[in-house]
Amino acid sequence: MTDIGLMAYYLGIEVHQIEDEIFISQESYAKKMLKKFKMDNCKPINTPIECGVKLSKHDEGERVDPTFFKSLVGSLRYLTCTRPDILYAVGLVSRYMETPTTSHLKTAKRILRYIKGTIHFGLLYSSSNDFRLVGYSDSDWAGDMDDRKSTTGYVFFMGDTTFTWMSKKQPIVRLFTCEA
Repeated sequence: MTDIGLMAYYLGIEVHQIEDEIFISQESYAKKMLKKFKMDNCKPINTPIECGVKLSKHDEGERVDPTFFKSLVGSLRYLTCTRPDILYAVGLVSRYMETPTTSHLKTAKRILRYIKGTIHFGLLYSSSNDFRLVGYSDSDWAGDMDDRKSTTGYVFFMGDTTFTWMSKKQPIVRLFTCEA
């Protein structure tokens, strides 16, 4: 095994090369994570988060074990290395690690159900002569129910290949949608 292969093995990243394509995933890590949180036999779903879901620090519901919740969210955060599709949802539940409630846990478990249905997802890098740079950006203007700050995200492609992505809560409150 090469040094990169050993490093990828210990980090739970799988790299498959076929001709001029490289596929990077964390499928075995995701399977272990589902088993660890007793979600390996759950019913898969098509989206990581419900459309328009609003969470708050003041959500009604029973408190859950913060250590368990932090472990779950930390595992999900590590999975975002090869899964930009879950980045927004994981960032959202990450905000409630100090005093999580059952509604926060339910949202995190929904992400696990999505992972169950998309276990084979990852990043595909292929050689191409298409050097067109394409980027997408969006914001949920004043989306945080507690402090009214926006969450902004972007993804950039070179041809068909994703090479950078981000989802981040803004540091200050924006007054206009174009500002956010």
